[in-house]
Amino acid sequence: MITDNHPFKVNSAGHLEASGVDLVQLAETYGTPLYVYDVAIIRENCRNFIRTFENLGVRAQVAYASKAFSTIAMLQVMNQEGMSLDVVSQGELYTALQAEFPVNKIHMHGNNKSLEELTMAIDHDIGCIVVDNFHEIELIERILRDKNKTIDVLMRVTPGIESNTHRYIMTGNEDSKFGFNLSNGQADQAFLRLRNNPSIHFKGLHAHIGSQLFETEGMLLTAELLFKKLDCWHTDYGFIPDVLNLGGGFGIRYTKEDEPLPYPEFVKELTSAVKEHASSIGIPMPEIWIEPGRAIAGNAGLTLYTVGSIKEVPGVRNYIAVDGGMTDNLRPALYQATYEGVLANKASATASDTVSVAGKCCESGDMLIWDLPLPDVDENDILAVFSTGAYGYAMANNYNRFPKPAVVFAENGSAQLVVRRETYHDMVKNDISYE
Repeated sequence: MITDNHPFKVNSAGHLEASGVDLVQLAETYGTPLYVYDVAIIRENCRNFIRTFENLGVRAQVAYASKAFSTIAMLQVMNQEGMSLDVVSQGELYTALQAEFPVNKIHMHGNNKSLEELTMAIDHDIGCIVVDNFHEIELIERILRDKNKTIDVLMRVTPGIESNTHRYIMTGNEDSKFGFNLSNGQADQAFLRLRNNPSIHFKGLHAHIGSQLFETEGMLLTAELLFKKLDCWHTDYGFIPDVLNLGGGFGIRYTKEDEPLPYPEFVKELTSAVKEHASSIGIPMPEIWIEPGRAIAGNAGLTLYTVGSIKEVPGVRNYIAVDGGMTDNLRPALYQATYEGVLANKASATASDTVSVAGKCCESGDMLIWDLPLPDVDENDILAVFSTGAYGYAMANNYNRFPKPAVVFAENGSAQLVVRRETYHDMVKNDISYE
């Protein structure tokens, strides 16, 4: 069964469930489209990373990349599980503050941090700013001087590695909007400027080469290149890094073709490489930071839809249309991302047909899944699409003036609404009449 590829079970009624909660009942209670998260899976994903570092006996921070899915409830769970937090905007930082996330465990990223964002980060004494360009250094220097404060920073670098992923989510190649280039001298210039400012505590390097990675080769090569640069700085200036942040991008299973490496294996290989490189250049083992976002939230979430129209094109294709689409899951239109799904109310039934799942938006490209095996489909069936926990709600939009869905957390046999469904009033509340 298709559910064998995903961490959700079928109950005695033949319905799909999450953490003991019947998903058909959730659809009836909260309506569709509906994002549902199994919190036990979220917690186990966090623990897989943290436990592995602990068992290896190395200092580490596992920072949840909040761009994957950021709500107050989610960040509260991250705090409960001992995670750190990666934020990339003032809005994500504000959400973290509202969730009372420990500020000393918040790291701010971004390629175009504004004066307001940096001021907010420094005012709240967050744990670290990951510096991305020279303009940002100037802003940080100005804020620290005006406020007579200090801040810890890492430097983001582009190691010149092209990861095996979609070009839109490939971030470590030399022609990238992110970071200082390792090979053209920019990183060296930034290093001297950061290290020579007494208000800035330069902690080490950060690199992120892309997302949805299934092998360690690219990250291991990244570590090698970072240590080559650190070796030069250690030899010339006596610099010893406190932190090495190797980013994230650990892949998840969207379809049966995806074969992600178990996360503990990622951690073990990266840790072994860092130990070896640090020993070879004669410096202490730095603290390792990683930033799993999709790997924490992705497979823990799914989206429920209600089937509406059913269309047969004889000799060509059978379509079913659902009450959501590119407004709640932009990835198929943006990345040509692929997904699997089942009828939540017929989850134990054998597939007898192949259909393509169309979204509700007025766009030919609003197709959620092509050629999905399903049992006979009827109007008002509930379609569950797996692995939408990352970049579903986070990328949700109001195209065609559709309201954003609600979010429900399921854990230990009970469910809780953690984001209310957007209303039509919510969508027009900032509109102003033209006089």
